[in-house]
Amino acid sequence: MNTSNASGVFDQAKGKVKEVLGETFNDQKLANEGAADQVKGHAEEAWGNLKDTASHIGHNDATDAKVHAENTGHDLRSSITNAAEHVKESISRGLGHLENKNDRS
Repeated sequence: MNTSNASGVFDQAKGKVKEVLGETFNDQKLANEGAADQVKGHAEEAWGNLKDTASHIGHNDATDAKVHAENTGHDLRSSITNAAEHVKESISRGLGHLENKNDRS
């Protein structure tokens, strides 16, 4: 386990605590911060796993590992930003439904 792995696991745990506390005390900002910390932690842990794997590969494969790590890092960032965008769009659709329901009342 490297520092990225450890930091990622810590951020996930910290985020889960913040999310639960926020939901328990009806503090949406704290709950959202917790969710964001968890996403950050998952990304950090994945990056740490990538670094660990690259360090275990033989020296002859170092160039291939570097290219693979760069591609994987790009894919990881893309997946995270796409997921965040999907969540935002889902929330927007839900808000639109609420507004339409309210307009009909």
